[in-house]
Amino acid sequence: MKKQLVAAVAVAAFAAIGMTGCSSSGSSDGGKATITYSNFISNGGNEKNLTTIVDAFEKANPNITVKVNTTDYANYFTKLQTDLAAGTQADVFDVDTGSYSNLQADGVLAPLSGVDASKYRTSLLDTYKKDGKQYGLPTSFSNVVLFYNKALFDKAGVAYPTDSWTWADEKAAAKKLTDKAAGVWGDFQPITYNEFSKVIQQTGGSFLSDNGKKSAFNDEAGKRAMAWLTDKSGVTMPTAAAGANTPDFDSGLFKAGKLAMWHTGIWMFSSLGTLPFGWDVAVEPGDTQKASATFSNAVVVSNDSKNKEAAQKFADYLASSKTTVDVRLKAGWELPTVADDAALKPYLTAGVPANRQAVFDSLKKVAVAPNLGPNSQKIQDTVTNALGEVAAGRQSADDALKATASTVDGLLK
Repeated sequence: MKKQLVAAVAVAAFAAIGMTGCSSSGSSDGGKATITYSNFISNGGNEKNLTTIVDAFEKANPNITVKVNTTDYANYFTKLQTDLAAGTQADVFDVDTGSYSNLQADGVLAPLSGVDASKYRTSLLDTYKKDGKQYGLPTSFSNVVLFYNKALFDKAGVAYPTDSWTWADEKAAAKKLTDKAAGVWGDFQPITYNEFSKVIQQTGGSFLSDNGKKSAFNDEAGKRAMAWLTDKSGVTMPTAAAGANTPDFDSGLFKAGKLAMWHTGIWMFSSLGTLPFGWDVAVEPGDTQKASATFSNAVVVSNDSKNKEAAQKFADYLASSKTTVDVRLKAGWELPTVADDAALKPYLTAGVPANRQAVFDSLKKVAVAPNLGPNSQKIQDTVTNALGEVAAGRQSADDALKATASTVDGLLK
């Protein structure tokens, strides 16, 4: 799911599209329908798993045939942009949290009717809703939780994190757990735009104004959010100069037993496995409220589809059917977005980490990713650079927030 972190690249591409297409490739014949589905979710090893789901759908719906086209994530959105401009887009296609907003705003997506909301996790379903209308059905998700080394907590005599922890609890624990002489750090949280956008929501603030046309982080909430991230550097977590920005530095530190707490995604579960020490996870602490970073994929129906009813039926099956849930869990193919906890039991009881329930508890309050428009990547880079300057002590937080807000406002126009 790390690919979700670069979804902003797709946002810029879609903002410039002139949506001139007027047809889609689905067809119908005497009550039978053929629909097309364009995806990136199965690329890289899950193509057969997708075929299993499609075959099951066609067996349950003999009057509907699904033609699948799979593209790797790196090239998917460029291809989709081309198809949309030419009017050759599929009836059903994949989107993610980074690309959805602009597609919806451009009128590309058909509003869905009769969606059974009870089948889905509310926060994930609401991600693809606008003005009371549902435009997409979430198919999978991944999110960020707080990993922790139980052995280091035991050695320091610190109680394990709980879902009720706040920033204050984490900060106090990190100080007790940090032992620089032994090379042990109490905490690690990336000092980046993505984290800032999240933690500002954890402290009750917002990155953008309500209308999304102006920055809103140059305030007290923004100051608290920036301090929360940057004040850790060199105190309870390594500095950038010490390698904190090096790829896999954090995972290597955790695996070596030198990191007590670690803010990262659940995609790391499989790569950690059984370590020489016990480890577990908890919902990330908040300041005035919880707000977890969540990345999801969804399926949408083209507004130009000739077979919207059949397309939506397939989209719903792909997102919420028992076949989909079983296939995903068995294959370890990201997590389904269904609300039925009983269906998720194989995942919840799969072993380390023991508290896998935290993954789903984190969905109770998610951090909403703001729509940054065509200059998304420039805005993200500007914020990340400013955070780095503050963390390194080269700029004050007040100056950085003021200058960054001004730059962001210019990029939003």
